[in-house]
Amino acid sequence: MDTLVYVDGTWHEGNPPVMGPVSQSAWMGTSVFDGARAFRGTAPDLDLHCQRLIDSAYVMGLKPMLTAAEVEDIAWEGINRFPSETELYIRPMFYAEDGFVVLDPDSTRFTLSVLARPLKEATGFSASLSRWRRPAPDMAPTEAKAGCLYPNVARAIRDANVAGFDTAILLDPSSNVAEFATANLFIVKDGVTQTPLLNRTFLNGVTRRRVMQLLRDDGREMVERTITFDDVLAADEVFSTGNLDKVLPATRIDSRDFQPGPVAKRARALYFEWAKSQTRK
Repeated sequence: MDTLVYVDGTWHEGNPPVMGPVSQSAWMGTSVFDGARAFRGTAPDLDLHCQRLIDSAYVMGLKPMLTAAEVEDIAWEGINRFPSETELYIRPMFYAEDGFVVLDPDSTRFTLSVLARPLKEATGFSASLSRWRRPAPDMAPTEAKAGCLYPNVARAIRDANVAGFDTAILLDPSSNVAEFATANLFIVKDGVTQTPLLNRTFLNGVTRRRVMQLLRDDGREMVERTITFDDVLAADEVFSTGNLDKVLPATRIDSRDFQPGPVAKRARALYFEWAKSQTRK
């Protein structure tokens, strides 16, 4: 068993059908989701991921029938069906069944997937600057973790892969760095850890916030500011934070090579040390 899916009160193995060709979200892209992790007997910040799911649903005009705490309880039910050592990816989702262009909030449905997916080792990744950008908040529902935002980052990753890179760096509409395609971006310069200032073109990641606080608590200077791509290339080290793989060092950005740096290593160690302190339901 490597995938369990919760639909209408029942758990299914594999990938059960939950949408039809006339389901509003299937053809209008109005679904929202979130991602969380379970590993080593814990599911760090699962409550915050569940709350962001609820918030995203309201941004899209959906009408969630569950609270964040209820979503979290369902997630733990699925997590506990796997052996405790399994590294899991948890993905709850709300979507609309009815509506013609504009969704019918009362048709909102819920499903939650729990998939076995190992965490990546911190060996490093490569990224290239993408020609595609994150949209402005008046162009797309950037405040939601919405499925409709992902085709844009998918084409950025596809271009990067074709060019021999693992992922991409996306700029915002003002030509400043927003994030990696599916993770938040950090640089370190002269001992100061820096990350792009929130401007509503990218999500304030749950893991982003956690790592920032852990570094500050560790006595390190942590700054949010406008970052250019030139700043990234001139950095002493670059790393990502995200739910899927937590903290990973970048080892190549375009033509510049980097070594996994001490701040990225410390941030990753701090994160997993903190995660061990979180209790399992």
